[in-house]
Amino acid sequence: MPTAQQRAGRKARIFITGSADGLGHAAAETLLAQGHDVVVHVRSRARLPAVQQLVDQGAIATIGDLGDLPQIRDLASQVNAIGHMDAVIHNAGVISGEQLLVVNVVAPYLLTALIQRPERLIYLSSGMHRGGQAKLAGMDWSGRSVTGSYSDSKLFVTTLSAAVARHWPKVLSNAVDPGWVPTRMGGPGAPDDLRLGHLTQEWLATSDDPAALTTGGYWHHQQRQQPNAAVNDTRFQDLLLAELARATGTELG
Repeated sequence: MPTAQQRAGRKARIFITGSADGLGHAAAETLLAQGHDVVVHVRSRARLPAVQQLVDQGAIATIGDLGDLPQIRDLASQVNAIGHMDAVIHNAGVISGEQLLVVNVVAPYLLTALIQRPERLIYLSSGMHRGGQAKLAGMDWSGRSVTGSYSDSKLFVTTLSAAVARHWPKVLSNAVDPGWVPTRMGGPGAPDDLRLGHLTQEWLATSDDPAALTTGGYWHHQQRQQPNAAVNDTRFQDLLLAELARATGTELG
């Protein structure tokens, strides 16, 4: 299945959430250097200086707090106003706190539902998703209280990726474990390679490699791996989609 960018013989336009630092910023730098059109994202106007260098290189900046549903909706509108995206990299995430489920799960879901459907979707997972619990009862998707662990949130977003792949067969939807890399979230002592931490996202977003033109995968360093069994449980996928639709008032479509 040729992508829009292949048919048009042009570079891709890619939206990356959480581009102010870490893997999102690094991916934006690399993709800009490769000649792609990149749309970056920061949480607030105060964070715009963090992406100024990227903007100076041609990136377009968007703003929205992924812990706030009205701002998530506004962010989707900003992206749609720019134009059709060839790929979206759902990179932003937090490791703890009341907004854990909102930022790590609800925001990717709502942006997926509201942004004009791209050819490729990439969701940031973690090897820690394997320790997540496939239980949705009692989860507070509003961000008003702490429910669920980081591992749970990554299990949910990995499941979301697989569900999108099943429900939208014309879209390439994949999840990526970037490894434990030395970013602000990972800490300076993280043992994995930072470059490898964002290479797979870039590859899945732009490559014509036959392996990158597949869907429903869970990837680590360009190698497809087996995720937690719950990820590919279609019943759990549909329960998660129903919960997120209920919490947001927006169905995936």
